[in-house]
Amino acid sequence: MADHKPLFRDLDGDDADPEATIVESLCMNCQKDGQTRLLLTKIPFYKEVVIMSFTCEHCGYQNNEIQSSSVIPEKGVKITLTVASKEDLNRQLVKSDHTSTQIPELSFEVPSQSQKGEITTVEGLLNRAISGLEQDQPARREQHLEVAKQIDAFIRSLQELKELDKPFTLILEDISGNSFIENLSAPKSDPQCTYEYFRRSPEQDRELGIFSHEEVTGEKSILHPIKEGEFTLEDIESEVLRFATNCSNCGAPCETNMKMTNIPHFKEVVIMATSCDACGIRTNEVKSGAGVEPQGVHIEVEVRRKEDLTRDVLKSDTCDLEIPQLELTVGPHALGGRFTTIEGLITAMKDQLNDPATSHIFGDSKQDKTK
Repeated sequence: MADHKPLFRDLDGDDADPEATIVESLCMNCQKDGQTRLLLTKIPFYKEVVIMSFTCEHCGYQNNEIQSSSVIPEKGVKITLTVASKEDLNRQLVKSDHTSTQIPELSFEVPSQSQKGEITTVEGLLNRAISGLEQDQPARREQHLEVAKQIDAFIRSLQELKELDKPFTLILEDISGNSFIENLSAPKSDPQCTYEYFRRSPEQDRELGIFSHEEVTGEKSILHPIKEGEFTLEDIESEVLRFATNCSNCGAPCETNMKMTNIPHFKEVVIMATSCDACGIRTNEVKSGAGVEPQGVHIEVEVRRKEDLTRDVLKSDTCDLEIPQLELTVGPHALGGRFTTIEGLITAMKDQLNDPATSHIFGDSKQDKTK
């Protein structure tokens, strides 16, 4: 049997062959040929990305960039972080090309698409802003002295933020939904960082290259209408649909099975199961087949006996889980939709914490307090 390797692999310093792709590229600084290295990898607690690194041997110019290789989420994201300590300055963050950066205390904003996507820290983000403002200062001091003085004063204000004499607010707003700030309290919720999800406007969709069917001319619908009487309800409920997809763990092509079923005394649900031959992972997910209810629901269960652990549980992908005795909070989308038992939910949470893809939280690069 052939040795299958996942398309998106975890970063590993002991990996002798990370399989980076090398492409000759034009250097925009000296107009000679340089090299671009492309690496497909996964960021723990985030998603699959493509890391690009360009180097020119002729002039020494270097450039790094990151792009998400996952499907564009349905919603954009606004992340608000209160920076109050040195640990907050060391938080890792990922920002895409479509991220605008704001610091309200200084009325400072870096517009969307003015910088390339990158992996950095909060302090690294401040340093990049400072270096960008300092870049043309020598010329400004000769041509526009007053403007240069104002920019010098603003650079000092940015540098003072790193001294943390008082907390400040960092806001990342990304219409693509592909930005992220490290949670120092994981797996608990982060008291200093909030995520707000919003629906994109049609203009923002077009900016990302997403168009509705009506906006695309000359295209025929891929879904053909079902003729009346062609399928009965029993036929649809008993049918198992199969469609090609990519593995969520390694990115290799695989197959997903989908079937509608009825949960007694509840409603219809859609069960989806995926098995990957390349990495061996098996996943299943449950989604509601009866639409969204007008009201949410809050359910509390006291587990007193072993029999309580076998209670059936249907969890949607937008459901929060909380175990107050452990001060444990699992946010929406963390475990996906599941039809399982209480014991199965606890096992799923334990498996996710033990996942090798998240083992960096205990690595040598992390501070002792974070470990």
